Amino acid sequence: QVQLMESGGGLVQPGGSLRHSCLASGFTFSTYVIEWYRQPPGKERELVARESHWTNYANGMKGRFTISRDNAKNTVYLQMNSLRPEDTAVYYCNAKNGVKDYWGQGTQVTVSS
Repeated sequence: QVQLMESGGGLVQPGGSLRHSCLASGFTFSTYVIEWYRQPPGKERELVARESHWTNYANGMKGRFTISRDNAKNTVYLQMNSLRPEDTAVYYCNAKNGVKDYWGQGTQVTVSS
């Protein structure tokens, strides 16, 4: 059974940090492109970062967010620093290989004082 199980969301003050984790099972994790998306309240889902043979970040994320993966643990991470209220969103991990496309359940991040 394919699963992407996320953890690490929560409430944080502006300027704070959080680290998301996404644990994969049921497929060959190391062969998939891994991405983090987010969906702010009332807005469409947007790409945050991508990790394949290289990493890519959406505008405004590079320098604050870091995506990394540990293939031995079937886990991808998203380290988020210098958080801003506009980073408030539900964050999703995604794994794709051009044929299959899997999503995590999403975790809420709220940045507020």
